[in-house]
Amino acid sequence: MKYKVIDDQFVELPIRTVDTGYGIERYTWLSQGSVSCFHAVYGDILKKIMDIAGVSEPDYKLLAEVSKLSGLINISKERGVERESRWRYIASRVGMAPEDLMEELNPIINVFAVTDHTKCLAFLLAEGVIPSNVREGYITRLMVRRTYRLLDALSIEDSLPDIIDMQISYWSRDFPLLKEMRDEILEILSVEGGKFKQTISRGYNLVRRISRELRAKGYEEIPTSTLIELYDSHGLTPEIVRRMAEGEGVKVNVPENFYSLVAERHIKAPKPVQAAPGETEETTGLPETEPLYYKDVYLSSFDAKVLRVLGDGGVVLDRTAFYPEGGGQPADHGYIEFDGKRSRVVDVQKFGRVIVHYLDGPLPGEGSSVHGEIDWERRLSLMRHHTATHLVMGAARRVLGEHVWQAGAQKDVDRSRLDISHYRRLTVEEVRRIEELANLAVMRNLKVEAFWMPRERAERMYGFRLYQGGVVPGREIRVVKCGDWDVEACGGTHCRTTGEVGLIKILRTERIQDGVERIIFSAGLPALRAVHEGESRLMRVSEALGVPLDKVDRAAERLVSEWREMRRDRERLTDLIAGFMAERYLREAEEISGLRLVMRVSDDPVDQLIKVADRLVKSDPRVVAVLFHINRSGRVIVMVGDEAMERGVRADAIAREAALELGGGGSGRPNFAQGGGSRVENVDKALVRVRDFLKNVLGG
Repeated sequence: MKYKVIDDQFVELPIRTVDTGYGIERYTWLSQGSVSCFHAVYGDILKKIMDIAGVSEPDYKLLAEVSKLSGLINISKERGVERESRWRYIASRVGMAPEDLMEELNPIINVFAVTDHTKCLAFLLAEGVIPSNVREGYITRLMVRRTYRLLDALSIEDSLPDIIDMQISYWSRDFPLLKEMRDEILEILSVEGGKFKQTISRGYNLVRRISRELRAKGYEEIPTSTLIELYDSHGLTPEIVRRMAEGEGVKVNVPENFYSLVAERHIKAPKPVQAAPGETEETTGLPETEPLYYKDVYLSSFDAKVLRVLGDGGVVLDRTAFYPEGGGQPADHGYIEFDGKRSRVVDVQKFGRVIVHYLDGPLPGEGSSVHGEIDWERRLSLMRHHTATHLVMGAARRVLGEHVWQAGAQKDVDRSRLDISHYRRLTVEEVRRIEELANLAVMRNLKVEAFWMPRERAERMYGFRLYQGGVVPGREIRVVKCGDWDVEACGGTHCRTTGEVGLIKILRTERIQDGVERIIFSAGLPALRAVHEGESRLMRVSEALGVPLDKVDRAAERLVSEWREMRRDRERLTDLIAGFMAERYLREAEEISGLRLVMRVSDDPVDQLIKVADRLVKSDPRVVAVLFHINRSGRVIVMVGDEAMERGVRADAIAREAALELGGGGSGRPNFAQGGGSRVENVDKALVRVRDFLKNVLGG
């Protein structure tokens, strides 16, 4: 990242650079004089991975000679033909055939890549970069799946946990965080590995269908764009797709820079984080608004002077206790009084160092004195919710692990939300434990301190956990510390002690994207009201069931059990009736060119007619069943037996023909389709149309 100092603040520029750290490993390689940088950096761990993979020690003389020429290869920029040409040149320089050289080097290259990838994964997961489908989380997922691909090539796919564990032991001597995060790292890998296996299991039918469609259109190869889509949307690596597709007679050629092409879809620089929008034309030249809300967060009224009145109903004061919108906290509301008049403050925004109050009502004159009154109940509720956000965050980290980071937050008067990084759905027990610990922090009545510190000193004292909500600009940052529970860089208003928050109640959780869980909660009186609402709903259930409150759960379980048993009885009865109806319909079937057409009009439920049609085609593969359900609208169910399909009869075509007379449309599969329309008076015409259509098909 690059920053520029504007008005004594560090502002992040859109130009971004990434230091990959390659130089450090190369310096190590040069200083030790080893045959490769992998030998220099990894030492014994490289030998252990080679033993696991059953790869013999390389010919060090050959490896040294190839290393001298390795600068000729640029995988990310070269096409396959260029790369092969350069490898042929390297092979000639070392006196080997290209295929012999690759046979010698490929296992070693794969071991090198596994060694480097697993180290990278250990550090990524230790820092809480959870596998997901967005931004840096996508890089982690990409790394996991590339590592599985390499392990599969070495026939040691199940060894990933063991290798990661070795990396943790090896590097934790210098980076103790790895050892502290060991169990979490291995758990995250286990969950991600399970997702990958499910992906492969689901992917077979998808690749088979795509391969057959391409082959039917005359294509012999899966396009690169389709490969990228299969990986990006379904998680199927090109190697897996190749195995599946080639079984269907379709080729797969994977570009050398495939994973770079995939990553480019996701790795977009986030928008720069700034304290506030810059000055506007109307606020230029005004002095900084004095923020009284930082001097005394409990100040509910104040006197000030009007510096400027803007054209859109905005008023700039020399000082204010109104908190402007920012950091996920909405703006304060209230009133401004002047000359016996009163205007409502409906919004407060900060532009650079100037705070603008937007009024609903008459505007004061420039230079006049005004009196401000904060809507205190609103401010107090926002303070409680903002402080509660810090407490819930601290509780989530204690319950779920140190990998948890804040991925977003929004405070409000009645409820707030906190988005956290986590690799799986929260369980009921985890949610209850988070809620319990957050309320424990409330009951401890911890002191909440807010103070300004130089950025470097704050980072040394508290680490980068400060930046839960993102990196904030400025040489000095405002730190909010809730006792020993949580510390973050934060510009919001907070209670003096955690005890002032009152009750914290988690209302629900939801998965907003892969790798991010949303916790929605209330604090203070809104939390108590949420508890009351839950109790009221429970009381209504108690009254409906006619049982005391303490027996509602058992009564509900009994009711659901009885309902399920009745549903099973209904299913059995429906099947029995469907069998009787199918037998009767089959006896009355119409013979057409060796097939048996069954057409009926009924007001029986659609699911009942589907069962009847299914029984018909299973009883006789020559059956074409066309059953109309007529009520306020018309619906047609069509099923075609195997022998009828062999004669060219398609259910979807018949459904479309029948639905035309009903004023609608139809679709489905060759053996089962449905259609419908609103012109039920034309059902007799639909019957005739179906019969004529079937005769034409069979006649053709």
